[in-house]
Amino acid sequence: VVVVAELTGLPAGVHAMHVHDVGRCEPPFTTAGGHYNPGLRQHGVRNRNGYHAGDLPNFSAPATGTARVDVITQNFTLGEGPTTLFDPDGSSIMIHSGADDYASDPGGNAGTRIACGVITRSAAEPAR
Repeated sequence: VVVVAELTGLPAGVHAMHVHDVGRCEPPFTTAGGHYNPGLRQHGVRNRNGYHAGDLPNFSAPATGTARVDVITQNFTLGEGPTTLFDPDGSSIMIHSGADDYASDPGGNAGTRIACGVITRSAAEPAR
């Protein structure tokens, strides 16, 4: 899956980005649940026991607050199967106020949830 995020209005600095379990984004975004984790692993790419499928790399936002993030992952799918993001409660993408330390479980010590978006199918995508 190629994740492309075009973001505006962010505070300058390094931010964590994760896919979360639930496709709901009511502030303060706790309705999005925890990190997407169908493999029931621990958090962080530095964790020797594996990491959450929703753990994505940190990115930097410049002073303009506008950033584009491109990430490729094989940890989830948009199709059918046990790692689909389109399970009955959906999924969301979350931006955090700080950087992910890639180790602390469960959330990487990434700070507060500052932006959230529900992951939806594109109108151009064929029906399944």
